[in-house]
Amino acid sequence: MTANECIKGRRSIRKFTDQPVSHELLARIVETASYAPSWKHTQIVRYIAVEGAKKAALAKCTSIFPGNGRIMENAPMVIAVTMIKGRSGYERDGSFSTPKGDRWQMYDAGVAGEAFCLAAYEQGLGTVIMGLFDEEEATKLLELPEDRELVALIPVGYPDETPAAPRRKAVEDLLSYQS
Repeated sequence: MTANECIKGRRSIRKFTDQPVSHELLARIVETASYAPSWKHTQIVRYIAVEGAKKAALAKCTSIFPGNGRIMENAPMVIAVTMIKGRSGYERDGSFSTPKGDRWQMYDAGVAGEAFCLAAYEQGLGTVIMGLFDEEEATKLLELPEDRELVALIPVGYPDETPAAPRRKAVEDLLSYQS
């Protein structure tokens, strides 16, 4: 599969089969995703694979958008994408390296999250990136240390649907040139 095929072929999957995701396969996907670029190679993203009873409890942290809870219940595994706070976009003395301030760390987390989803797709898995959940409740449930922040939840599994590609904006709407 070429990068072009991978990027254009990946879809957000919301229905999964019962087939579990092996821990060995997940480790290979995370190893691939670890090659995502990051600010000064800080590699701040950490993944937590959530299964079983804890996954069911995590699905209840979605009262903001109950549909996300149903998707998580249907998936064999949910990946909690977390980041180590205060590193990406910062200097060693704690000052910001960029005028973006603490927002740069979310950029790095987003790049890593998409790299994870593309690596999963290449291995035949489906994913959907979720941002609507009760962050405080989910953070407590996952017992994250103080230096970590929950960024997104990604249900992952073998797809039980093949959604069509949504319409895309024309290149002319997305690209401009300046001289």
